[in-house]
Amino acid sequence: MYYPYNTLNVYEPLNTYTKKSCVYIQERIGVVSMNVNFNNRDPVYLQVVRYFKEKIAIGDLVPGEEIPSRRELANRIKINPNTAQRAYKEMEEQGLIHTERNHPSKITTDEKILSKVREALLLEAVETFVTSVRSINVPVDELLNLVRTKYTDDKEA
Repeated sequence: MYYPYNTLNVYEPLNTYTKKSCVYIQERIGVVSMNVNFNNRDPVYLQVVRYFKEKIAIGDLVPGEEIPSRRELANRIKINPNTAQRAYKEMEEQGLIHTERNHPSKITTDEKILSKVREALLLEAVETFVTSVRSINVPVDELLNLVRTKYTDDKEA
């Protein structure tokens, strides 16, 4: 038995406990965890689009790779099929995926679009960071040194 929707707009069984921030799914090739962090601020379909963009940017999804059908995705991450349809429609409009009649959807092979995805995610992260530290009035050189140190220390760990 299922709730129609919980507070995260994710279908959730009444008789099992699932961690609300993560949904684990099984992919066609082996078992892979798909962490979709749903929040209450943004529409779920946009969160799904962002998830795919992040996977494209880091190389987990490669150009030309098939992705699950809309219904399959909805079933795997426990969202409404209409929400999955809306996410795919948005990704098609942005050129991230393409679908030919009676064939699975695939990640675009257009390098221009793929590089813009990574650039947009990076710019968004930088804008968020700058906004959060601007009020501290740290000199830019000091800030860049701190970022460089933290970035290289975390990378080596």
